[in-house]
Amino acid sequence: MFHRNIKLIIAGLIVATGIWQFTESNIGNGIFLLLISVIPVFLYFKNEFILLAFLKLRKQDFEGAKKWLAYIKNPETALIQKQQGYFNYLHGIMLSQTNINQAEKYFKKAIELGLSMDMDLAVAKLNLAGVAMTRRRKLEATTLLNEAKKLDKQNMLKEQIVMMKEQMKKM
Repeated sequence: MFHRNIKLIIAGLIVATGIWQFTESNIGNGIFLLLISVIPVFLYFKNEFILLAFLKLRKQDFEGAKKWLAYIKNPETALIQKQQGYFNYLHGIMLSQTNINQAEKYFKKAIELGLSMDMDLAVAKLNLAGVAMTRRRKLEATTLLNEAKKLDKQNMLKEQIVMMKEQMKKM
């Protein structure tokens, strides 16, 4: 995995080559190269390995998602801040199945770095509320559940939130 700025340099070189093709009267090549230069810019903002990991998670293939995330060796240099948030978010989702302590660290870091979509932020806060409940921190769990409920605008997590509130009443 290489530094994220290399993608911008590659895009700049492709644009320069496209402009050179225009000056050489190869208009078709120039247009094609300018269109192709959009790909590295897109991959600067949306990391290809994170996109592939999300695709694997949609199919419930946790091992495949771990494999794709393992290709990102140094997330601080390879990813922009939002991508680092999603990198930690994906690790948190995968670890929430096995190691809740590590998952909590990843979810907190993901929230700190920022997530683009409110739904992802709601899922992270819901998972953190579950961790707080298991540790008997009722006030923190209630706060996180209320934040998750505010972020869940499509009511996709409504059942889980209601179920957790019912479990908190038993505590």
